[in-house]
Amino acid sequence: MSDTAVDEMSFETAMAELEKVLGQLDRGDVALDESIALYERGAALKARCEVKLKEAEEKVAAITLDSDGNPTGTKAVEGL
Repeated sequence: MSDTAVDEMSFETAMAELEKVLGQLDRGDVALDESIALYERGAALKARCEVKLKEAEEKVAAITLDSDGNPTGTKAVEGL
């Protein structure tokens, strides 16, 4: 596991570490105490990924067009 605080990780870093954690848990070759620590770290990494995805979704905007099809600006995408 990385020593980096989860709340300081980028989406990509958190996802990569989450994949490593899941791999270790799937193999089942770690002691119970370590499995618990890995599970807790994985839960924190998953939450971080969800936060970063939500932030990205909020930045997504739809391009608005005029009657001739020319871009006129952007508006927030609904339903994200």
